[in-house]
Amino acid sequence: MPGDAGREAAAWPAEIPPLLRRIYAARGALDIDSARPRLADLLPPDGLLDLERATALLSSAISEGRRILVVGDFDADGATACAVAVRGLRMLGARGVLHAVPNRVTHGYGLSPSLVAELAPLQPDLLVTVDHGIACHAGIDAAKALGWQVLVTDHHLPGEQLPAADAIVNPNRSGDGFAGKSLAGVGVIFYVLLALRARMRAEGRLQGKGPDLSSLLDLVAVGTVADLVPLDANNRALVAAGLRRLRAGRGCAGLAALVEVAGRTASRLGAGDIGYALGPRLNAAGRLEDMSLGIECLLCDDPARARELAQRLDAINRERRTVQQGMLDEAERALSVQALDGIGQGVGVGAAICAYDAGWHPGVVGLVASRLKERLHRPVVAFAPAEPGASALRGSARSIPGFHVRDALAAVDARHPGLIERFGGHAMAAGLSLDARNLGAFKAAFLAHAEATLDAATLEATIDSDGALAPAEFDRAHAEALRDGGPWGQGFPEPLFDGEFEVLEWRVVGERHLKLGLRCEGARTPLAAIHFGGWRNEPPPSRLHLAYRLAPDDYRGGDAIQLIVEHATAAGDQPAAVPAVAAAAGR
Repeated sequence: MPGDAGREAAAWPAEIPPLLRRIYAARGALDIDSARPRLADLLPPDGLLDLERATALLSSAISEGRRILVVGDFDADGATACAVAVRGLRMLGARGVLHAVPNRVTHGYGLSPSLVAELAPLQPDLLVTVDHGIACHAGIDAAKALGWQVLVTDHHLPGEQLPAADAIVNPNRSGDGFAGKSLAGVGVIFYVLLALRARMRAEGRLQGKGPDLSSLLDLVAVGTVADLVPLDANNRALVAAGLRRLRAGRGCAGLAALVEVAGRTASRLGAGDIGYALGPRLNAAGRLEDMSLGIECLLCDDPARARELAQRLDAINRERRTVQQGMLDEAERALSVQALDGIGQGVGVGAAICAYDAGWHPGVVGLVASRLKERLHRPVVAFAPAEPGASALRGSARSIPGFHVRDALAAVDARHPGLIERFGGHAMAAGLSLDARNLGAFKAAFLAHAEATLDAATLEATIDSDGALAPAEFDRAHAEALRDGGPWGQGFPEPLFDGEFEVLEWRVVGERHLKLGLRCEGARTPLAAIHFGGWRNEPPPSRLHLAYRLAPDDYRGGDAIQLIVEHATAAGDQPAAVPAVAAAAGR
């Protein structure tokens, strides 16, 4: 009806093209406010349990000049959360703020008794965990035994019993009224700082409105995207604001240096650049060395020093890629012969996969689990020795939609008490530790749970496409509108299209990637495309059915565009359900 068309047009600014409106609508965003939420629309922090108690602890520690120790985690979310906490508390007047982070090999995940023992000489009055703590019962007990107050800020799913901390802020606690359940760890501590500032304002302890905490949103954006939490409206508002700071050149020196060493252009930075460039460089420090290097980079305000630290992180990331590729090659060799028990002590065939090799690095098994999950569309748990020659194993689990892997570990733990030593995580990713002697029993129990839980439809991989692009939409204006229309990510996926193309030319680049020249019926000019990891040791067919993204080609500049191919089959030969590959992951 004409009236409906008028109301629909009024919901969108004129600069939003019909293609982007269609993309937004497919993701449930029917007007510009829901498609591009603003900071002014952020959920208020009031519903978070223990927030009053948490801000009282922090406010008292600041006013009395007590020593605050922030303990982070060894991934990008934990590193950015630590940097946000340290920077934010100092902005609010805290003078004695220290920070620490566990070593993956030495301490394992989270606040452990061994880490508390190492931190004891620092003699903190208040210990604040960021991005962990909800499962760290023993470590928190050890800290409390030393007379420390403990504030836990976390977003991981809690177990049946909460640790004995003085306050626990976690939107996923039972009974918590905060609607933004998808906050990353960095988002949780940012919200705590917002509430702390409000409290200190009410107490008359700040000049004017107090410090501008929005200056921390560049770090919040990086941690949120890198942790792969769903980008609901609240998280999109946080990430979009952080990206605006980075694009305007107002990000912290450490992130600016990471953008530079990654070869990205700050003014065109998107969520994908965080996921593929900044996040992996931060994560690499925690995987192969010590995340304290990454945190130092994020806390550094000297551009020259930040550049040195970013270059070290870049070198570690190159080493990480080499280690990862070797582990993946072993896995792929086993997969190629369909003899999935060929990796060390084996990979189980069926509804789920358990993989282990004595030579694997514990810091990289999560990436191996991710790649195997993408390759097979099965939940995967990959194990490595916690350290060379150790009997303790560290495992990383990655899952598929429809299988809550943290709940699966909880179910195994309930049925087989003592089998798993520690575990925690989310629906799509989790971590655990167990004794190597229990690997066979765990594999059997995990596979049995998967077989009982998963059905054939869930195990059938598909690619969700936004349909075909019209010939007139293959242009720079639409490519830029799609790039800038995000932030895109988990729960608000980047637009993906599909269609048939004639292959005009092709060549192999970088040994594994396929560069293509394509023709689309109705398009005015040939189209350039790149398929990362697409070389299959044989020429591509003359016609291809592609799932692809439309992107500006900044390398060629001008009006140039290119298609980023995510999946390719011979035209007319695509299966009803095709595996969702992520060939560009980890670049």
